[in-house]
Amino acid sequence: MDPSLFAAASLLLPPPSPAPTIRTSGSRLTFRLPLRSRRPPVAGARRNKGHGRGIPDEWGDRSPSVPEPPSQPDPPIDDDEWGRDDPSSGNSRAPVTDEWGEPGVPEPQPTSEADPPINDDEWGGDPAPDPAPVQDDADADADERREELKRCLVDTVYGSDLGIRASTEVRGEVMELVTQLEAANPTPAPVQATDLLDGNWILIYTAYSELLPILVVGEAPLSKVEKISQEIDTKSMTIVNASTISTPFASFSFSATASFDVQSPSRIEVQFKEGSFQPPEISSSVDLPAQVDIFGQKISFGPVQQVLNPLQQAFASIAGSISGQPPLKVPIPGNNRARSWLLTTYLDKDFRISRGDGGLFILVKEGSSLLDQL
Repeated sequence: MDPSLFAAASLLLPPPSPAPTIRTSGSRLTFRLPLRSRRPPVAGARRNKGHGRGIPDEWGDRSPSVPEPPSQPDPPIDDDEWGRDDPSSGNSRAPVTDEWGEPGVPEPQPTSEADPPINDDEWGGDPAPDPAPVQDDADADADERREELKRCLVDTVYGSDLGIRASTEVRGEVMELVTQLEAANPTPAPVQATDLLDGNWILIYTAYSELLPILVVGEAPLSKVEKISQEIDTKSMTIVNASTISTPFASFSFSATASFDVQSPSRIEVQFKEGSFQPPEISSSVDLPAQVDIFGQKISFGPVQQVLNPLQQAFASIAGSISGQPPLKVPIPGNNRARSWLLTTYLDKDFRISRGDGGLFILVKEGSSLLDQL
């Protein structure tokens, strides 16, 4: 055997153990085996828990496990929510390389734009219009409807002489139109709408029995009811009812003044205080019609006109002496007949419908174009 190989093999083999010693102690022999030497423990070594308890060395002992380095937090990524580098930070990601390992330029990311508004509803049709224009159109239609009803009502009462000559059919049509207007009343609190309620109102139709005497006088030959009006002043809380009757010789005016108290947003209580008679306005000239209809008979006034011509000068002198005289005021006693109530059921800028003590009053504000239809 080659001596060099023997020497190498002897280095790999463990050294021989010393021979066991046998000691005698009296009559007994003590046999003691030598203990196998152990490597000194490594300072600071720790045991691994679980299944990893160290790696055995060439002597069969387990060497202590190498401590693991403490875990470090992941480095921050300088990306925004879309994966792009944050230019404000000092760190940046590694450059992009192509398939050959050469550095490349990242493709620019197009900026996202907001989706364009879609003018379709969930069914693909056009969206519904805004509610405001619809409401405006509805209000315009309601106003047009009320104006049409008002014109129809004025046409219906035309020629009825404030209702005294209205037939049963005309009265029925009037009540139907009044009911429709009251249902479409644009002013739910008429008494509180002082800007609309104030002013001089002209009566165009009535079914009030208390006015029948005046209307009958207007139906007498050579006489005519020129105007019946009602002036309301909410500041002074007063109402003035006035009537004017004209004849070929003179015109007569009288009025009644009343105060009122508000009972509800649409009702007032009226208390008449005094009556007033204006001096008659004497005509300077007498103009008689050619003929009049009296109880179905036509009577000519041609001969009467010739007789009255010499008297015109006398009428002129009487008119000059009477004009300028103060009106005659008569107090009205405070009894139940001097009290009344008035319920306004329709009110707008130039039209009013009121009910009181079983009567009906249809009035148009002075200056309205509706009066031109009468």
